[in-house]
Amino acid sequence: MDYFDRFAVPHSSPMIVGSQVAIAVTVLAILVGVTYFKKWGYLWREWFTTVDHKRIGIMYILAALLMLFRGGADAILMRAQTAIPDNGLLDGQHYNEIFTTHGVVMILFMAMPFIIGLMNIVTPLQIGARDVAFPRLNAVSFWLFFWGAMLFNISFVVGGSPDAGWTAYFPLASVEFSESVGMNYYAIAIQIAGIGTLMTGINFIVTILKMRAPGMTLMKMPMFTWSILITNLIIVFAFPVLTVALALMTMDRMFGTNFFTMANGGSDMLWANLFWIWGHPEVYIVILPAFGIYSEIISTFARRNLYGYKSMVVSMVAISVLSFVVWAHHFFTMGHGAMVNGIFSITTMAIAVPTGIKIFNWLFTLWRGKIEFTVPMLYSLAFIPIFTIGGVTGVMLAMASADYQYHNTMFLVAHFHYVLIPGTVFSVLAGFTYWWPKIFNFQLSERIGKWAFWFIVVGFNVTFFPMFITGLDGQARRMYTYSESTGYGPLNMLSFVGALGLLIGFAFLVYNIYWSTRYAPRNVTSDPWNARSLEWATHSPVPEYNFAIVPEVDSSQAFWDSKNNGPALFKGKYKEIHMPNNSGVPFVLGIIFFVWGFAMVFSMWIFAIIATLGIFACMAHRSFEKDHGHHISVEEIEETEKKLRGANA
Repeated sequence: MDYFDRFAVPHSSPMIVGSQVAIAVTVLAILVGVTYFKKWGYLWREWFTTVDHKRIGIMYILAALLMLFRGGADAILMRAQTAIPDNGLLDGQHYNEIFTTHGVVMILFMAMPFIIGLMNIVTPLQIGARDVAFPRLNAVSFWLFFWGAMLFNISFVVGGSPDAGWTAYFPLASVEFSESVGMNYYAIAIQIAGIGTLMTGINFIVTILKMRAPGMTLMKMPMFTWSILITNLIIVFAFPVLTVALALMTMDRMFGTNFFTMANGGSDMLWANLFWIWGHPEVYIVILPAFGIYSEIISTFARRNLYGYKSMVVSMVAISVLSFVVWAHHFFTMGHGAMVNGIFSITTMAIAVPTGIKIFNWLFTLWRGKIEFTVPMLYSLAFIPIFTIGGVTGVMLAMASADYQYHNTMFLVAHFHYVLIPGTVFSVLAGFTYWWPKIFNFQLSERIGKWAFWFIVVGFNVTFFPMFITGLDGQARRMYTYSESTGYGPLNMLSFVGALGLLIGFAFLVYNIYWSTRYAPRNVTSDPWNARSLEWATHSPVPEYNFAIVPEVDSSQAFWDSKNNGPALFKGKYKEIHMPNNSGVPFVLGIIFFVWGFAMVFSMWIFAIIATLGIFACMAHRSFEKDHGHHISVEEIEETEKKLRGANA
């Protein structure tokens, strides 16, 4: 095949050409800038080779923010296309690619890494650990995610984007209906990133179960840590299903098998079942950590213990179990009988019960609390009514007979955005702001943060609430155009205006980071929020070893109790601390996976075989490597502690 035929985008529009040029210029500018300022050595020593859970968490969050704006650009284009009837901004193929990549990027490459980033930074600190159980594996997890995301994101400028929707239903995802390599990118890139996520799940389960501070029983863990434990258990059970489904998709598209075809014994509904057996637990993978974040923030800024600790834990466990038995509600209209639809309708309604328990627990925590309206608290308060709307409309969709009216309309689009944006995006922005001073030793501007909050919250509702109305009026989702006679135009224009408001809000978020980095005072204490959990008991920024002395815990809010004349957290004397060494192998392994993935997408088998050998070589290198880490002496610990105490005075 000719070079340009193989790698060219099937419909190279001016926007695609402009993106190609912009990406090339940006990459060149970064390379020149890093070379000019002589930062290659610094980046390699401090970031590319790091196994420090805090730095890995920061890199996850940086990648998630980039993907937020990548997916946001798709969203703005979709709302612009549908703002007026018979619009010609995008053609049908380009629109298909945009809503496909928007869904994948926002769920898998924005929400997931943002949550995993906060998980990496906070969880070891909340349980009093010095690192995660497997630091090197943690680095491998990040670089597999990162290079998987990069592979997916080059698709729209090299070869063509996926175009069968983020759910990739067959036969739309088959070679017959999607001839370009776009769906190959989908299958391979998500596979690579998913392997990294599965490794993260195993790593954090072991970390939480085996590395808690003395005295911290399971029922004394902070609620965020509980949410992370349950989330990672879901990951370990759900992601192997996605791994198998993507492998079968790859074989169907590249090797002519017939797992999901309409002929030769295949079944397109097999894909739908496998996808949603993973996909619905995936919703709770990005929602449950949000519940943990809100629990920490509401308790902190209401100045009260979290109401109903045990019921919160039980409700999260119930949600995790029920999340695996509701998947068929995504295709009530696709041929199941009344009995099957009825069973899945009941399980779907049942999952609202433990979620409702959590809502009431947060409300009772707020009741008679001394509420402080900080930016993290504002996001938490806005979450409750907006998420409730999403939950109520979810119960409407759970009624199988009514779903024949709602299915594949904009009503459904409004519903899942009313669940995922307050349930995930608001939470990660709240957690990002809340834990920022712990990471960087200064706070983000409250004034600019509140401007961002109001634009985001108001813009969100203006964008998505009209979709409930147009959906009930029959507007189908995934349609790139509509006629003026439908009457959808005014409300779709209102949605576009709301999307612009969201854009302004996120611009304020970026400006807040810039302004605060330059001008915010660096004299904040290690506990600027007067918080309750253990991560605030150590210095800001956190030293390499997290805690000079491992804390001893007596309650679920040990730090709060210690501040209020409770038992001391840190007992004993400094001792030499063992820490892992940095390694460049995870970074190199990630690049090799990227090369392997690119070769697989374009069926370049020689390069794929060479890359496969490289992957096994990295694994063999690790197997025979003698790396026993390094020790931090008592003198170094004393010097670091003295320096950090001065910085936090």
